[in-house]
Amino acid sequence: MLKAIIHAATLLAVVALNVPAFAQEFEKKSYHHNEWTKGRFSEVVTVTGPGKWVFLAGVGAEAEKDGSILHFGDFAAQCHYAYEKIGKLLAAHGATMADVVKLVTYVVDIRDRDVMNKCRAAAFKGGPLPVHTFLAISGLARPGMLVEMDVIAVVPAAK
Repeated sequence: MLKAIIHAATLLAVVALNVPAFAQEFEKKSYHHNEWTKGRFSEVVTVTGPGKWVFLAGVGAEAEKDGSILHFGDFAAQCHYAYEKIGKLLAAHGATMADVVKLVTYVVDIRDRDVMNKCRAAAFKGGPLPVHTFLAISGLARPGMLVEMDVIAVVPAAK
């Protein structure tokens, strides 16, 4: 009798642990609680259901081949190049810019903020913007880098 109860409890535990993964659908939503944030960034992004999280290390204008800094002194070109690299990295893991939920942008000159906003808008092509933190700091990983971005994306889990 005890053996039957243990077997039934084990079976029930296995079923209970697997049900939420199949029963819950993937959903990502962006929210704006203040008017001034619309078109600038999402204040909150929620993700429910089974998904795959993709975390990118800081991405800047490092050449993919040797890490040398490209577009030295040209913030806009460095920003666009970084977003191109982000797109490629996300694609390699089954994600797109539309799957980005969190973005942190680091710049060495706060005066580049407006150019960064235009560059980011072009990268997201009018889609929902992720939660975004913007920081001006004294230096980045390599001399000559003007912008670097950390990215987190979430895609539905493979079935």
